[in-house]
Amino acid sequence: MSVSARALEPVHAQVRAAIVHRRPIAALYCGRRRLLCPHVLGWNRNRRLQVLCYQYGGDSESGLKPAGASDNWRCLAVENLSYVELLDGPWQTAENHSRPQTCIEEVELDVDDFPEPIQPTPSPNAKSAKL
Repeated sequence: MSVSARALEPVHAQVRAAIVHRRPIAALYCGRRRLLCPHVLGWNRNRRLQVLCYQYGGDSESGLKPAGASDNWRCLAVENLSYVELLDGPWQTAENHSRPQTCIEEVELDVDDFPEPIQPTPSPNAKSAKL
């Protein structure tokens, strides 16, 4: 299935933002709702735009292992992602990729190239707003 670059732009932009800001995404992939943390974005040897994600929830044809399991890595064709939404939530990953990184030959973006976001710490004199 060939998809024009213009049709991929919004999805591509959302995946890029998720990587840069270490934010999980919700998306449909081939009709299945998935909760993903994209780690690497780029092209395979056939110049197909792909994203290597850690899937921590949602539906999966092959099923999901417990959180943190290295079997939850997914290499997905960006053209098959739709309804991509950035989520607020913890970044999820596993220690080792379950497959060698042959999914992407030419890397555009890698989460490891971006420092982890620093959570603001409240000032000791600041009052917390409680309703």
